Amino acid sequence: MGKGDKRSKRGKIWRGSNGKTRPKNSKVTQTNAAAKTSES
Repeated sequence: MGKGDKRSKRGKIWRGSNGKTRPKNSKVTQTNAAAKTSES
């Protein structure tokens, strides 16, 4: 766990890569989109 670990969030930030731990679109936008679909 650290900068060298490509699976950890910190390692992904350090590498500049994206994935499950560090998605390209932020978690806030995903939750808002889910809330909007359930309301309508």
